[in-house]
Amino acid sequence: VVAAVLAIATTVVAIVVELAATRFSHEITGLFLRERVNFIVLRLFVLTTVQCVWIGPALSGPGIDAILPQAGFAITLALVSLCLLLLIPYIYYVFTFLSPISVIERITQDAYRHVVSVNADNIAVRQQLVEGAIDELQDVARSAITQGDRGIAMASVDALSGLLTEYLKVRDELPMGWFEITEGVAADADFVALSAETMTEVRDKGIWLERKVFRRFMSLVGQSALQARDVANLVAIRTQQIASEFGSENPNLLEMALRAFNSYLRVTISARDARTAYFLMNQYRLLAEQMMRASRTDTVVQIAEHLKTYGQTGHSMGMDILLETASYDVKTMVEMAYFDCPEAVDPLLDCLLQLDIEIKEEQEQDSLLGVRRSQMQVATLLIANNDEARLQRVVDDLLGERMSRLERLRTIIMSEEQSQFAELADRGANFAYLEPERRQYLSVLFDRLRAAAPPAHEGDPSAI
Repeated sequence: VVAAVLAIATTVVAIVVELAATRFSHEITGLFLRERVNFIVLRLFVLTTVQCVWIGPALSGPGIDAILPQAGFAITLALVSLCLLLLIPYIYYVFTFLSPISVIERITQDAYRHVVSVNADNIAVRQQLVEGAIDELQDVARSAITQGDRGIAMASVDALSGLLTEYLKVRDELPMGWFEITEGVAADADFVALSAETMTEVRDKGIWLERKVFRRFMSLVGQSALQARDVANLVAIRTQQIASEFGSENPNLLEMALRAFNSYLRVTISARDARTAYFLMNQYRLLAEQMMRASRTDTVVQIAEHLKTYGQTGHSMGMDILLETASYDVKTMVEMAYFDCPEAVDPLLDCLLQLDIEIKEEQEQDSLLGVRRSQMQVATLLIANNDEARLQRVVDDLLGERMSRLERLRTIIMSEEQSQFAELADRGANFAYLEPERRQYLSVLFDRLRAAAPPAHEGDPSAI
């Protein structure tokens, strides 16, 4: 009976473990075998089976003292009863242990334990174990995306970001050897193909773990484009949060996060996933606003320039919404900088005015209406604050546009009463909305435009 129980337990466990490993990650098998509870329970089953094998001949042999068989029989009954009683709870434990969320949590906990237990004697081993854990989490997320399990994929993204967050909190306490590029790190798939210059940069800055996590993020964004947008959105949110929390004090991490955002946008635009890129730009702008609060003017302007670049790239590929989104984000940054970071206002305003500089010669300019609308909205802020010099720059730029088109934009802005978009959208903001107290300044802006506009000649199409 005990041998049959052992066979049932082993069979069920083996099937469940292999199914989980096949579905999510082959490393689940190793994780299961390393768990102490499994080792103890299976060992108890085997020990009980051996006890039964030995007690049979002992009880049936001639001339045996009565005390020994009675004790052996009692021990055997106790062990058999214990095994039978443990069988159902143990099977339940196995299913719970192998649930994807539980596996993700255990991988993350093990990785963090490897980080905090590192010392001068085990650096290379711990580095490889942490690298393996990061790869396991990415494998689980990748398999989940393929199978449509967005919840599990998002849990893996949270685990990766949580691991990096906890690592950054204890980073300064780790031995210097931890940041070196050992042979194990250099042989990893994320580093083996790096150029000598890039590897030198990673080595000098000691950012191999941060780079690996962001590389895994970029891979997940690429896989999520067009099929699991929620996962890509979550990657952007976590990247923004990590950079906002630690970037001000860790310039290397901040630079890595900016590169990551640029990579996310490049991947999604190349996949022609305008919706995901639209959301990524929002998180990029939120990071810029956080850097604005930290007085990181250079970073703010850098992000604005990147938004301009990717907005123009999207427009050139037929995704006009990205140019409109970039104009809205830069406009929002200008408005915030006007009160919180004055030194960034002029560079940001330059970026907004140059958003359409490369595409103004197009015959069909409807795609530029979003840019013009953002410029008009900024102009109302400048009028409200009597900022004549900056207002003149905006007016000069708007003079290159037909008045009929500007009038159409004015009508749209004046008619928008809802600050939130009318449909279910991730960002929710209505780009055409302008606060009622600033709408009155549109008439002042148009008076300036008409006064500065050159007289139209008869037959000139721009007069229509």
